[in-house]
Amino acid sequence: MIAILKKELWSYFGNWSAWIIIAAFSLITTLFLFFFDNDSNIFEIGMASLQSYFVLVPWLLMFIIPALSMKTFAEEQQTGTLNWLFSQPLKISDLVFGKFFSVWIVGILCLIPSLIYLYTVYVLGVPAGNIDLGMTFGSYIGLIILIAAFSGVGILASSLSQNQIMAYLLGVFMCFIMYFGIEQLASYKLLGGADFILQNIGFYQHFLGFTRGLIDFKDVAYFVLIIGIALVLSNHFINKKK
Repeated sequence: MIAILKKELWSYFGNWSAWIIIAAFSLITTLFLFFFDNDSNIFEIGMASLQSYFVLVPWLLMFIIPALSMKTFAEEQQTGTLNWLFSQPLKISDLVFGKFFSVWIVGILCLIPSLIYLYTVYVLGVPAGNIDLGMTFGSYIGLIILIAAFSGVGILASSLSQNQIMAYLLGVFMCFIMYFGIEQLASYKLLGGADFILQNIGFYQHFLGFTRGLIDFKDVAYFVLIIGIALVLSNHFINKKK
């Protein structure tokens, strides 16, 4: 697994793709938070808070994480190197976990530049330091876990696809459904009491707790379960291709 992880990280950082994605992610969030006239602009909100950042980022991750994960298995199959990997003394589970952790790590690195925003808001607060650090750090933990969930879903999409474009589109669709689609469907209250159950199947309600500074064991367990299911299914579909 460590060998696969190193190989994947080198493939991201060795050809500048990870650097470009991190830079693009940081540029987009900076424009929305400080320059564009929108509901996420920190100066227009007038509060020493990064709450708008934590609302914006999941939407960007829906497109960025599938872009990172689409090549994990779809490219291997497209180029024929997947069969070569099958011939190596590797467990399929090691292959899946190695690729999963590589996508997760690059996704987490996308958040590092936001520490500049945290410092900026901390300094600009009146008085300086007037920011809810508990809510902020809880939200960061929530984002890290959400990135892991999106990574698991992206890996699953790549294991189901035979080319990278299909893997990307399927990954974006699955992430959208899990984060926003199920939540919206439940909001129409068409299923009566079952709406609450449906609402808790999606990512949004479980991520929302973190953005309030609440790290609930149930929310953590939910994401661990989702990631586990996604990776087990990925392992199954890759085994079928062996």
